[in-house]
Amino acid sequence: MSDDTGIEPRMRLAGLADLPPADGVPAGVLQQDAALLGRLLAGAAQSGGAEDRGVSNDDVAAALSLFEDMRTALDQLETQVVIEARRRGMEWRQIASHQGMRSSQAASQRYQRLVTRLEEIRQGIR
Repeated sequence: MSDDTGIEPRMRLAGLADLPPADGVPAGVLQQDAALLGRLLAGAAQSGGAEDRGVSNDDVAAALSLFEDMRTALDQLETQVVIEARRRGMEWRQIASHQGMRSSQAASQRYQRLVTRLEEIRQGIR
């Protein structure tokens, strides 16, 4: 991404909020899991880390178990956005720039790693 802190892209995409979510897009899962993690951390901050005041060790363990599925969902989203960028004619150089990478080769290789990882997950290899 460019030198901004992510505010500009978020504001730009906020205008798309009225569009219905596409079928098969894992964004909803990520949003739900991130909200659950936010509640856990808020509860932990209020309890000062004391288990008996709201957040148990089992709650923290459950939160840790969410991350692998969240990574997979995020990888799926990134892959879908890169595919959309390429479909619209964006060059790897442009994609790399928006992803904070210095070369088109880095962006292309990242995409290939994501596709490979997702296929291995789909096949049960990972």
